[in-house]
This record gives sequence, C-alpha cells and structure tokens, in this order.
Amino acid sequence: MTYTEAYEELQKLVREIENGDISVDELSAKVKRAVSLIQLCRAKLSATESEVNDILAQLSNEEEDA
Repeated sequence: MTYTEAYEELQKLVREIENGDISVDELSAKVKRAVSLIQLCRAKLSATESEVNDILAQLSNEEEDA
C-alpha cells in the first residue's frame, strides 16, 4: 500500500467516524484500522526522511570533494 492510498483511506475512516456513519459495532474495527494506517504512514514518512537526508549528505560530500 502506498502512502497516498493509506492516507486517503485514513481520511475516509476519520470522516465516517466524525459523521457517525458507522455503527457502534463497527467502531472498534475502524479505529484499529485507522491506527494501523497511521503507523504505516509514519513508517513511510520516516523512511522517506531518512532517504532524503542520505541523499543530501551524499550531495554535501560530493561538493566538499570538488
């Protein structure tokens, strides 16, 4: 699942919860799914941040060597 897909599903779940579009019976499952999606999004953001920092560090090292 991509970050965008997870984020869009999360937004849909939040809207459903806020609007009361789900039953009490479904609420627990929806909240669990939302937590799972939040964790996935955080992990993807963290991985992307790390990759970007690595790229910037490599660029900085190349500039210093030049």
